[in-house]
Amino acid sequence: MSFPQPAEAPNWPLEAAREAVAEDAAKESAKRAFLRMVSHELRTPLNSIIGFADILNQELYGPLGSPQYIEYAGIIRDSGKKLLTLFNNVLDIVRLEGGGGLNPMNEPVLPIIEEAIGKLQSQAKASGVTLYNRLVDEDLHAWLDPRGLAVCLDHLLRNALDFTVAGEVVEVNARRADGYVALTVFNRGNAPDQSEIERLMKPFEQGENAENRRHEGAGLGWAVVRLNAEAMGGAFGVVSRKGEALKAIVRLKTA
Repeated sequence: MSFPQPAEAPNWPLEAAREAVAEDAAKESAKRAFLRMVSHELRTPLNSIIGFADILNQELYGPLGSPQYIEYAGIIRDSGKKLLTLFNNVLDIVRLEGGGGLNPMNEPVLPIIEEAIGKLQSQAKASGVTLYNRLVDEDLHAWLDPRGLAVCLDHLLRNALDFTVAGEVVEVNARRADGYVALTVFNRGNAPDQSEIERLMKPFEQGENAENRRHEGAGLGWAVVRLNAEAMGGAFGVVSRKGEALKAIVRLKTA
């Protein structure tokens, strides 16, 4: 019995391979330059809009003459902040998908949790929700980038606050496990079905139920958390009981 001979491997010219590599590098360089330019050209005017609208809203230089003007200035400020947040999230996704931006190192976990909770205490109080830090171990360290973990916690805590009713508690904890540190954010509230979690990890995906649609957002939070966790050498996962409770888990390597 005779067997067909395997096809010969294509003989790609070395010069063509070099040109392909150079073209990819040029595209990546152009993308980074474009992001830097767009970042400056959008962030600068947006920050000006937010700042001046805030001055008007607070009437720092005198009365505006009508309560409606104060209300409109507040709407302009808040809308500008939402646009800036959306833009920053998109930039984070592009940057992290390109493999850059984080520098994991041996760092304590507790101070980052405390700072993240402190930033959102006023929002939690206004919503009647308690932010509770269960971690007290000052010696718990992990392989992390402080900025990257702070971004993860900010997204997870804000999401938990959005879906937690007044009188409930959002719990943050971290513990050593087999070869990693598991940092968790737990809340009770209207959670999605577990079968939806994988889809919701993707950028611009949102929940289908009416409760999710009442909350504003572009569906970028979990995608940003996942990419930051992976860039730190870790992982991100979610355990959800539909309509009852949700636990978001960031796993980091032990230091």
